[in-house]
Amino acid sequence: MKTTQTTETMKATWGALRPLGVAMAAVAALAAAPQAWAQAFPTKPVTLIVPFPPGGASDVQFRALAQALSKDLKQPFVVVNQPGASGTLAPANMARTAAPDGYTISAVTPALFRMPHVQKVNYDPLKDFSFIAGISKFVYGVAVAADSPHKTAQDVVAAAKAKPGQLNIGAISNGSTGHVMQVQWGKAAGFEANFIPYKGSADAVQALLGGHIDAMTEASWGPLVQQGKLRALAVAEEQRVKQFPDVPTMKELGWNVVLTPFIGVAGPKGMDPKVVQTLQDAFKRATTDPDFLKALEVAGQSVDFRDAAGFTKLTTDAYHAEKRNIDDLKAAGVVLTN
Repeated sequence: MKTTQTTETMKATWGALRPLGVAMAAVAALAAAPQAWAQAFPTKPVTLIVPFPPGGASDVQFRALAQALSKDLKQPFVVVNQPGASGTLAPANMARTAAPDGYTISAVTPALFRMPHVQKVNYDPLKDFSFIAGISKFVYGVAVAADSPHKTAQDVVAAAKAKPGQLNIGAISNGSTGHVMQVQWGKAAGFEANFIPYKGSADAVQALLGGHIDAMTEASWGPLVQQGKLRALAVAEEQRVKQFPDVPTMKELGWNVVLTPFIGVAGPKGMDPKVVQTLQDAFKRATTDPDFLKALEVAGQSVDFRDAAGFTKLTTDAYHAEKRNIDDLKAAGVVLTN
């Protein structure tokens, strides 16, 4: 009889506790859901925006990265080209319209942090993005067509001084890194030239090859220099580039023009940190991909991987550095907007 009473008591107790146990299990499941979701990411294709036209150095490199990422994370990374506004239009649109779930991300360059100092923009470069990873570093330089009469950077300067305002120098968009380089070079060397803006570096290259401009201050001359179609005259680096050891730095030539432009990846603000880490780690592995490294080598560029924290700091530093650059240019009376 005593045993029967004990059994009945246990059943009653379990019956009373069972709803509480179910509730606790439900709470635990909900708490674990975001973690499980993040660990499963990605479960569908990821859109990787390249904010420049097809065919340029950035496009080639990010297509190689997309292939490596697709193999690594077992989901397609689809490259979508959306040029405009010196490479800022696409990431700004992404920040405003895309869900912060990691399925729409964009390449970003220093222009994203420069343009707010040049003109009114519809984004906050430090608050509207989740910075995922820094990828590589561009090498900017002066290039001319292989048949150009200008054999050196000094020749370009001499021609510009001989006919003030008649020499045409091209690069991506007003306010781009190439435009800033051209202005800084002109200021340092004491010459004036017409700046001709293009939607992308591939367009600037075609204009140079077609004789529509006299020189280019861009970062996409590497492959065509190796093919003998362009001639590189100087690089805006602290030291010579190993792929082009015969090309002097602008500092060697007496002009203190040094640029350290980067390219990295960001998503909209509010991304789950675990998704950011998944993408960060995948990009790190992708930067060792042979096809990506070959694309960098051809362009004379190098890997400059930064994790999410490191890239966030780099972009913050870039924002303040670009303000100083633009303030100097504005003080000199340079107009950078269209």
